[in-house]
Amino acid sequence: MEYSSHQFDVIVVGAGIMGSSTAYQLAKRGQKTLLLEQFDFLHHRGSSHGESRTIRATYPEDYYCDMVKESSQIWEQVQSEIGYKVYFKAQQFDMSPSDNKSLRSVISSCEGKSIPYRVLDRQQVSDRFSGMINLPEGWFGVLTDGGGVIKPTKAVSMFQALAFQRGAVLRDNMEVKNVVKDEVKGGVNVETADGEKFWGKKCVITAGAWVRKLVKTVGGLELPIQALETTVCYWRIKEGHEAKFAIGSDFPTFASYGEPYVYGTPSLEFPGLIKISVHGGYPCDPDKRPWGPSGISLDSLKEWIKGRFSGLVDNDGPVATQSCMYSMTPDEDFVIDFLGGEFGKDVVIGGGFSGHGFKMAPVVGRVLADLVLSGEAKGVEMKYFRVQRFQDNPKGNVKDYEDQVNSSSKHK
Repeated sequence: MEYSSHQFDVIVVGAGIMGSSTAYQLAKRGQKTLLLEQFDFLHHRGSSHGESRTIRATYPEDYYCDMVKESSQIWEQVQSEIGYKVYFKAQQFDMSPSDNKSLRSVISSCEGKSIPYRVLDRQQVSDRFSGMINLPEGWFGVLTDGGGVIKPTKAVSMFQALAFQRGAVLRDNMEVKNVVKDEVKGGVNVETADGEKFWGKKCVITAGAWVRKLVKTVGGLELPIQALETTVCYWRIKEGHEAKFAIGSDFPTFASYGEPYVYGTPSLEFPGLIKISVHGGYPCDPDKRPWGPSGISLDSLKEWIKGRFSGLVDNDGPVATQSCMYSMTPDEDFVIDFLGGEFGKDVVIGGGFSGHGFKMAPVVGRVLADLVLSGEAKGVEMKYFRVQRFQDNPKGNVKDYEDQVNSSSKHK
């Protein structure tokens, strides 16, 4: 084995959006970085592919607001480095019944973090969006700037290209089977399925839906992260109204709190189609996915579309669907922490992004790089992301508002 080509400052395991963003941050700081991916780069088996993700600063948890603000700045900076856009801005519109605690908490977060917002009643919503969006009696909405759409596969490719430009080594089809402490010279040995070994001073594990399995193998730590298979749905806009729903028009990215929890983006990736989906899915083994229809009834989503968009979107059924995975924690908060044990601070974990982490990938990459290089990260309230929280309380962080994600247990 040629050690010069197999020795690195930091080895990043998993080349989805989090690992690729981390590799970019490390390479930018002059670290000799190796990025390993078990499948092809830009594959569709995980959580970082597809055509659109929402970015928004409206969170019931105020600790995410600053993360989104910083991420928005980094998205703009990084796309200026690569020379093409992955971030398309829009307003964000959140709606719910008037008694919904989550949206009330969003307003409190906006106030606490000085995010400008407007609360709109039913009539004001109709006026603001020229009758395109209708709310039921007893509902209200919150309109903010800072919304928009991120292009996922394009964004992953962007971070990988920039990492490579700065000297990172990128290897795909390299399944990592174990990470072992090097008792002789310190650091870690990363072992792959085909028998190759790489040595690194430090290691970052960002294995997406596979993070639970890999962390259990490496450190014996059982993370409460459940993979969910989710289905993204696209619906046809009625002929003659396509331009009203297109990105760049006045139409916002949006979320509807309650049951079902619905989210969507303006028409962008498929002309004449709009993405409207239910935030949730069914538990799965990432290595044994059904790859078929999700089994989740779309009846409530069809009714939601019919009631909200004034008949301008065909609600008979989606005309296109895509499969994706979430990696859910019990509290829907991230896991960003040291593996600990015999590894101390040499191995850092990033996982459990719970279907809402993509927008924050630039700041997550920055934080993971900070942790693995200096042992601490500033500007983010790390206490909410520690593994220890599940030992203190199996449900994790305590929250006084509704769960947002539907899993199969909630569909029984």
